[in-house]
Amino acid sequence: MNKRDQAELRRRFKKEQCTISRMAGCYVDGYKNKILTFNENFLNLPEDEFYKYMEIAKKTLGGTIGNNLLELEFPAGEESAGGRQQFYMGLRESKLKNDELLDRLYDLIIENYAHPGNFLILVFNDAYDIMSRTTDNARLDESEEVYEYVLVSVCPVDLSKPGLGYREDLNRIGVRLRDWVVGAPDTGFLFPAFNDRGADVHSVDYYVRDPGDSHPEFIEEVLGTGTRRTAREIKTAFTAIVRHAFGPDEDKAQAVLTDLTESINNRLEEYRADAEAGMALTAPVILDDRVMSEILEENEVEEDKAREIRETVADEFATETPMLEVLVDEKELKKNLEEKEKRALVKENSELKRQLSVTNQGDGVIIKVPESSEDGVTSRIIDSQKYVLIPVEDDEVVYVNGRESRL
Repeated sequence: MNKRDQAELRRRFKKEQCTISRMAGCYVDGYKNKILTFNENFLNLPEDEFYKYMEIAKKTLGGTIGNNLLELEFPAGEESAGGRQQFYMGLRESKLKNDELLDRLYDLIIENYAHPGNFLILVFNDAYDIMSRTTDNARLDESEEVYEYVLVSVCPVDLSKPGLGYREDLNRIGVRLRDWVVGAPDTGFLFPAFNDRGADVHSVDYYVRDPGDSHPEFIEEVLGTGTRRTAREIKTAFTAIVRHAFGPDEDKAQAVLTDLTESINNRLEEYRADAEAGMALTAPVILDDRVMSEILEENEVEEDKAREIRETVADEFATETPMLEVLVDEKELKKNLEEKEKRALVKENSELKRQLSVTNQGDGVIIKVPESSEDGVTSRIIDSQKYVLIPVEDDEVVYVNGRESRL
């Protein structure tokens, strides 16, 4: 699913465009007991309920692709008899009229959804008559495909907050009665996946509200697909690897992390520029071992630290090489670079103050050399006179008291 596919489906969750035929559900308490199940004609719901349920369905297809929405592919074993893909094919074909299949779905979710409180499982059935579009995206009045799907939403149900309110039954201000309120969906999925304006029965579009927790147990047991981390989880893991390499030296770890992220961002900008220019795309877009080694070398990370980072990254992402773009948060990078510039200015200001202090103390010698030459500065006694020796290349210019000196 790309952004255009996502937007096309979400636009349909409006009263005049909605074609959801049925909705089934199961309300579960904190002890994983089924309190209530229901199965209704969606279009016959009271209007206020209709809109509330439709909003839940819409939110289950919301968020950022790659962060809140992940496309997961069924392995071959799940597409044979008894597999999860075959189960969801049957659920879709039943049009939610098979209670046995619905109960099996509820049981799968109840057993594998890690939530300490009450929650509501909702299952929607819909058939979308996809109209053909021209190359300029204009809609034509002829059907291209009927996309029939099931959409599952899992929503926490919590008690409303305590407080004071008007008690009509007592005609006084008193403690407000607390109700169990259905919240926004925490997770859910769309089967089959919606790709290039059509059904992909080999995949499922998986939704998670908090991209910091993709609920891997839900993915493995309920969907039967291989787990896949969200963009935020990948970035968090990469950050932890770099920080761990520098132990308690948090300032150094943050500085290196900012440098590495800047290098990754530079590669992305080069790649995008090449793409816009219509050039052959040769720039790396994944964090493979070669790219990891290059950016560590570019930023002159100590050899032992670089080795640890490179080896840990290779091990952590052995089955899922990250895309470079998920490792860069542009707002965070901008903030870190601004902090880096501030630290550099503070350091420069401190050095200028030190030099001024030496000058004010009387006669003295102030020597300023490039960092690359610092290790070569030595002193030597020649004819009982102490001299400072500074290595100078043939093409370097030397200034003494602000004036160029030809040595």
